[in-house]
Amino acid sequence: MQRKAYVTGTAALLVALLAGCTSGSGDGSRTDDANPGDAGTATAAAQPGKYRSLPEPCGAVDRDTLDSILPGVKQLTDADQREKAYQGEATLTYNTDRKVGCHWKVESADATDRLSVDFERVVSYDNAVSDDDQALKLFQGMETAADLPEPSSSTPTGTPTGTGTPSGTGSGSGTPTATATASDDASPSSSESSPGATPTDLQPRVLSGLGDEAYLDDRLSTSGSTAEPRTVTVVFRTSNVIVTLEYEEQPMTIGAVPDSKEMQDRARDLASGLADTLSG
Repeated sequence: MQRKAYVTGTAALLVALLAGCTSGSGDGSRTDDANPGDAGTATAAAQPGKYRSLPEPCGAVDRDTLDSILPGVKQLTDADQREKAYQGEATLTYNTDRKVGCHWKVESADATDRLSVDFERVVSYDNAVSDDDQALKLFQGMETAADLPEPSSSTPTGTPTGTGTPSGTGSGSGTPTATATASDDASPSSSESSPGATPTDLQPRVLSGLGDEAYLDDRLSTSGSTAEPRTVTVVFRTSNVIVTLEYEEQPMTIGAVPDSKEMQDRARDLASGLADTLSG
C-alpha cells in the first residue's frame, strides 16, 4: 500500500508540472499577441506627395512666351544666337530628382531681360509629416521672408485674385472693385510725384487661383546713377512641388522705369501655364 501511494503522489506531481508549463506557454503566447496590438496603435505613415519627378525646366517655357517676356530674342539676327537664347541655360544642381531650374538672359535695344524658373520637389523624412505638409511649411517660410505688405483692412478675407486677370480690376488684385478704382484714380498723381512707385493694386500680395498657395513680389531696385531694374517674383505650391519664377527687366536708359503691370501680367500668365503643365 505504501508503494501504491508513492506512485500516485508522483503522478500528481507530474500533472502539476505539466500544467505549469502549459500555463507559461500561454503567457508567452499572449505576450507575442500583444506586439501587433501595440504596432496597430502607432501613428500611420503620412501620405507621400503627388509628384515623384520634375519637368525638364528649359523646355517648360514655350517660345511664344519667351518672345513676350524676352523681346530681345526676335531682334537677334544670328540664327544660332537666337536658338541658344531660346534654349536657356540649366541651373547647376546635384540632384535633378529634387530640384531643377533654367534661366534666360537677352539684351535688346531698350532693356536687358532675365527670366529664371525653378522647380523643387519636397520630400518629408518624418513619417508623421506628409510631403505636402512639409512643402507647405517651406512655402510659408518663403512667403514670410518676402515680407509682403499687410492687405488693406477693407479687403474681405478670401477675395479671389483670379490668376491671369489683369491687375487693377478688383478681382485680379485681391481687393474690392471700389478699392481698385480709388487706387486707379490716385495713380496719376502718385506717379507724378514718384515715377517708380508701384500702384496700390500692384503691390506685393497673396494670389489665389494659382496652385494650392501663391504670392507675388514686385521690387524696383534703386541703384543710384544706373538704370533701375524691376524684379517680379511669383512663387506657388502645387502639392509637394514649389515653383519659383523671377522676371527682371533693366532698361538701357537711365531714368526709365519698367512697367509694373505689364511685367506682372506676363509673369502671372507664365506661372499659370507652368501650373497647368504640372497638373497635366
